[in-house]
Amino acid sequence: MTNESTPAALQSIDAVTDCLASVGYISSRPISTAIYLAHHLRKPVLIEGPAGVGKTDLAVSLSKALDIPLLRMQCYEGLDEGKALYEWKYGKQLLYTQILKEKIHELIDGTDNLQESFRKLAGFQDIFFSRDFLEPRPLLKAMEQQGGSVLLIDEIDKSEEALEALLLEILSDYAITIPEIGTIHAQTPPLVILTSNNTRELGDALKRRCLHLHIGFPDGEREARIVRARVPDISATLLAQLVGFVQSLRDENIRKLPSISETVDWARTLLLLHADALDDELVRDTLSVLLKRETDLAEVQKRIEPLVRAVLADTAGPL
Repeated sequence: MTNESTPAALQSIDAVTDCLASVGYISSRPISTAIYLAHHLRKPVLIEGPAGVGKTDLAVSLSKALDIPLLRMQCYEGLDEGKALYEWKYGKQLLYTQILKEKIHELIDGTDNLQESFRKLAGFQDIFFSRDFLEPRPLLKAMEQQGGSVLLIDEIDKSEEALEALLLEILSDYAITIPEIGTIHAQTPPLVILTSNNTRELGDALKRRCLHLHIGFPDGEREARIVRARVPDISATLLAQLVGFVQSLRDENIRKLPSISETVDWARTLLLLHADALDDELVRDTLSVLLKRETDLAEVQKRIEPLVRAVLADTAGPL
């Protein structure tokens, strides 16, 4: 179901796929379906999966493809309301207090008693907690975007459970309550993406408010398309070999499997070195681009020759 306010890029699942491809993000059917439903059902998407598989990049790419602002809140332990929602401009309030002190005699001039003086000053006191003194943070900024936005709440699993409680009103009603001002409703509800690397279990209340999407490591065909989109100058032969090698690495007994972003980095590294094809020495010299743990490097270094030989045999033709 679509309506006139729905951008053309979100009017079908295939349109979402094409829209993301236009900015270099190679989507899958489940990914495009989740984004399509998120827009039409007005629900956030909670994306879980290993680091480096494109969770954050999906939000960035959506912002580019839809030509709307990206508001990003990077989560960490200790993130509080002041950094997530808003905070008061204390310096500006202090300056205003100084001005008010200097003008106090002018303001209460003509009043006959103390009660009348307090009543006259009350209106000026309210200004201290008005929008003029409010500094919006990512969540509030997202609510205030007239043309909509992509709100990325990145690595929600790194925050504390208190932040999840803070998010419940926002993710349910797209509204933020500021005690001194009232409730601010989003003019255009943002497209909300939450990401998690599963470092801790998220609360059921948060999960109930979200559509769930898991992004894992891609198969060889999709990974090759991703690398081609990000490194268009790579030859078909080298592309087939490097993707085949990375795919074989993920079957090895190592702690940190190479991510898609590391595959792309490796492709750029090989181009920088003017490589035409993989060989043992080239792989040995550049393996640290793919593997970031010393134990993993040591484990794979012992098996480079058979791994490269197998890849070269399997990729005799272009992918």
